[in-house]
Amino acid sequence: MKPYVNQLGYLPQSKKTAIVAVATSETETPSLDITNIQVCTPAGDCILEKPLIPKGFDVTAGDYVWQADFSELTECGTYIIQAGNVSSYPFRIDTELYSELNVLLCKMLYFQRCGMELEEKYAGKFARPTCHMNPVVLWDEYLKNKTGELDADSMQKFNIRGGWHDAGDFGRYTTAAACALAHILYAYRFFPDSFTQDLNIPESGNGIPDILNECRYELDWLLQMQTADGGVYHKLTTERHAAFVMPHEDLDPMILLPVSSMAVGDFAAVMALASRVYRPFDATFADKALAAALKSYGWLEQHPEFLGFRNSTCGSGTGEYGDSTDLDERMWAAMELYRCTGEDKYLAKTSELFEQHKKPTELGWADISGFAGWALLENRLMTAPKQSRIRLSDAEQALTDRYIKVILQEADRLVSVSETYGYGAAMEINDYVWGSNMVLLNYGMLLSTAYLLTQDSKYFDVAVRQMDYLLGVNAVDYSYVTGVGAHAYEHPHNRITEADGIDETIPGYVSGGPNRRPGDPVAHENIVPGTPPMKCFLDHWSCYSLNEITIYWNSPAIFVAAFLNHIRKTQ
Repeated sequence: MKPYVNQLGYLPQSKKTAIVAVATSETETPSLDITNIQVCTPAGDCILEKPLIPKGFDVTAGDYVWQADFSELTECGTYIIQAGNVSSYPFRIDTELYSELNVLLCKMLYFQRCGMELEEKYAGKFARPTCHMNPVVLWDEYLKNKTGELDADSMQKFNIRGGWHDAGDFGRYTTAAACALAHILYAYRFFPDSFTQDLNIPESGNGIPDILNECRYELDWLLQMQTADGGVYHKLTTERHAAFVMPHEDLDPMILLPVSSMAVGDFAAVMALASRVYRPFDATFADKALAAALKSYGWLEQHPEFLGFRNSTCGSGTGEYGDSTDLDERMWAAMELYRCTGEDKYLAKTSELFEQHKKPTELGWADISGFAGWALLENRLMTAPKQSRIRLSDAEQALTDRYIKVILQEADRLVSVSETYGYGAAMEINDYVWGSNMVLLNYGMLLSTAYLLTQDSKYFDVAVRQMDYLLGVNAVDYSYVTGVGAHAYEHPHNRITEADGIDETIPGYVSGGPNRRPGDPVAHENIVPGTPPMKCFLDHWSCYSLNEITIYWNSPAIFVAAFLNHIRKTQ
């Protein structure tokens, strides 16, 4: 038996839930020697006692679960939960928790920067030299050079530099970049008051919010991935993933992999979004981004066919980011350009593609149809300054009504799932996949959206519980953010943190989390078949199927933290 808490803590006015759980089988109902938990100070002074309410067997965890609600405690301070003679990890009640967390989550992006030195005054002990500055080549020409069909001097060479390393490897991927940028740019768009912090990056103090400075580093790289005719390269990587070395020690050739229609759609959409976000700060860049978006949308119009990408087709051994459709990318791009231009053709295309999509609320890289909803509902969702409601055309109103309906239907499903399972995660068994914490946080973003649309507290409360799970209210008792909480995971699958020779892990990295189908040798060796999904986790650097990091696992955490930080200011 162990009490589980959000190891970061709780906002004073938010719902506060502690969990006590016992591993058992679905057919057994264990008993406890205690009926209450006590909320105590670290010195042992107990200030509140609350009953444990049985919530039944949580099949995702293999635990029988009891919950204790101590929401009435609003006084800021540090506390522990005492369950009999067993204590939880310490936690805080504080108004600034999610502001502090967001600084770490956002600074992670700086530590993923490619193509520049990370100086000590910004990176501290994690400083490192410049990496990946050599010219890059085209995949087809690279292969011909390997077979002797093309001389190295005859190969085209491109100076494409910068951007963020995508994950635990050193590749940079267009679809992943666009997804992460969308999460963050919309977080800024909706909750600008949550991004006033100085991140201590080279651009700090230039009059632009630091989160936009950081995203600009990725956007500038992404612009280099566009071809002259508006196509966009799918990825920029080496032929195979590097060994576990520091980025500046990875000297293999960087290669541009072919254009895909998914990459083109994602690029067009995120550049249109960026043009709106950056216009108040840099009109020249905003114009450049919109022009790039229009050029790539023109490419989509000239290429209505799906142009996919598969590693097996090319022989590449790095991240694939493949897909079977580009319907969602085209829909997102059309809606973003409608929001920028007001031209009816873009709204008509969005409506047409909406009709073809079975569930247009997804917010991950593989299906980004929910971003079209954010663009459509932008004026409703922006919180500061409160946007005036303008009269919509009949066509836009009809699509708006339908999008709100599907968002709230999905949000209601998530509330029901959260109430079904004792730990409060809105996750079914099948949601515990590679990167399950991304699924969790994407659900948190959708619940946040539903709250903004309705102001219904049930959506806010369940969004809070998703962050509680991420930060310690889970069956393995880990905070899944490095450096956050007394029992935070420490060994991400990340070449930089493993190869830097520093015992301390860079803070602010979100782990991929439990995976009911472990896909790496160490996980296969150590996780017993039949282990409940929520317990399929190891804090081991080689467990890429459980414990890798990526920019688009941090980005939804940034969104949800920004949402919670904004809402606490209005409570």
